[in-house]
Amino acid sequence: MSEITWAAVDSYFESALLTADPILQQVLEASSAARLPAIQVSACQGKLLHLLACMQSPQRILEIGTLGGYSAICLARALRAGGKLVTIERDSYHAEVARQNFVRAGLADQIDMRIEAAAEALSKLRAEGGAPFDFVFIDADKQNNLRYVQMALEVSRPGTVMVVDNVVRGGRIVAAERDAAAEGVRRMSEWVGKQPRLSATAIQTVGDKGYDGFLMMIVQNADKAAA
Repeated sequence: MSEITWAAVDSYFESALLTADPILQQVLEASSAARLPAIQVSACQGKLLHLLACMQSPQRILEIGTLGGYSAICLARALRAGGKLVTIERDSYHAEVARQNFVRAGLADQIDMRIEAAAEALSKLRAEGGAPFDFVFIDADKQNNLRYVQMALEVSRPGTVMVVDNVVRGGRIVAAERDAAAEGVRRMSEWVGKQPRLSATAIQTVGDKGYDGFLMMIVQNADKAAA
């Protein structure tokens, strides 16, 4: 199998299962026109995130890594009435493109953009003492994945679902010589696997974004974790 086949399969399922979405298409076009890197989730992956979030009926969603806002829009559409998505983006230019896309999608009031380094934003969220998040999506610098998971856990609750993107990295996760991003994913994965509060798995994916995958976990309550 080749990446040509993977992309063709993605195209088939997009046409068969996904309703045409002019807003998301405009978001992609605006991000491309702004010369943002085309590293957002694919259409099928965005719908997967939306469905996973819908299963939570979330009041609060946390996203680490906004880029042009594509995944944030997919997730924010799953919020309950009156819900809020907090998204963190350290690049002010990316954040401005995303902000315009949120207006375009009619979701500006539902999305709270934090423009700063993720660790600083997460520390402030913890200090604010707001309600815990029901769903967390992490798609930022992979070297700091472990820190982001640990800090997101502090603002989560039993039952919170957390999804981390780009954990397979074209197979580099198991290469003899690994880059810093793959090492960051390994540190996170091995830490998560030892935590009684977290039940996790990883799913490998192929498609028009190449060969990669998601790590998915759910926060367990103390009694269940101890069992």
